[in-house]
Amino acid sequence: MTYIPFPDISPEIFSIDNGPVTLALRWYALAYIIGLVVGWKLIVRMITTPRLWPGAAPARPEQFERLLTWVIVGVILGGRAGYVLFYDLEGFWPDPMRILRVWEGGMSFHGGFLGVVVVGILFCRREGIPMLPMADLMAAVAPIGLFLGRIANFINAELWGRPTTLPWGVAFPGEAAQSCATADLPCIRHPSQLYEAGLEGLLLLVLFTYLIWRRGWFRFPGAIAGLFFIGYGAARFLVEFVRQPDAQFVTDANPLGLYLHLGGWGLTAGQLLSLPMILAGLWVLARARQGLHKA
Repeated sequence: MTYIPFPDISPEIFSIDNGPVTLALRWYALAYIIGLVVGWKLIVRMITTPRLWPGAAPARPEQFERLLTWVIVGVILGGRAGYVLFYDLEGFWPDPMRILRVWEGGMSFHGGFLGVVVVGILFCRREGIPMLPMADLMAAVAPIGLFLGRIANFINAELWGRPTTLPWGVAFPGEAAQSCATADLPCIRHPSQLYEAGLEGLLLLVLFTYLIWRRGWFRFPGAIAGLFFIGYGAARFLVEFVRQPDAQFVTDANPLGLYLHLGGWGLTAGQLLSLPMILAGLWVLARARQGLHKA
């Protein structure tokens, strides 16, 4: 049986132990930082490139500097709240304040996405910025953070896939190694984090770069945002078929019933949460269809 050994990479880039306080920088945190900073810089470049817009750019660079703080708050609070509400509701009821304990780990993309949507709407209303062009700009750079975040998930050996016999399967350490190993063979799993990095991150980034810089899709407000909703939702839906479902959804104890247990291959929480994104994307893209058709 051929497989790929898990690389010897620590989740921590470095740590400083100063008595009772330990400071550490993890790859996952660095992925968030780089994704936000690079995304912000790329947005500034796009809004200062006149040929990408049919008229004036929808916002000024200094406005996006202020928006960056709002986005950070939306990502962290939304991602944490989404994780607790979507994936750990049983633990939330007796201790609602655990939503604020971000140091315990656990972030939901769909929760973070909703958090960014909320702060984006509030910011646009406050600054007088048109919402659809703003959504296009943020959607255009979202794949950067998704790519880096999924790579960090792989380094953390978390969110691994289902067992597989394919030659590119990975022998993940820890709990992933113990759950399906036998006396003779290790537990080999799909590197679903890398599948998502390629589809949600790299593929969408290449596609958006071509459509924006070569095809001028910013001239059609909502087109890039709608395509992002569809692309991410479809990619996540497909990868969920080979991604190990969260343990709390494999039982009937889940109070929200977000896992339709059909022989272990029903719809997962990630799939159910992605379906509204796909539908919303189709609706937004349909509104931009008239301009695209004329192009």
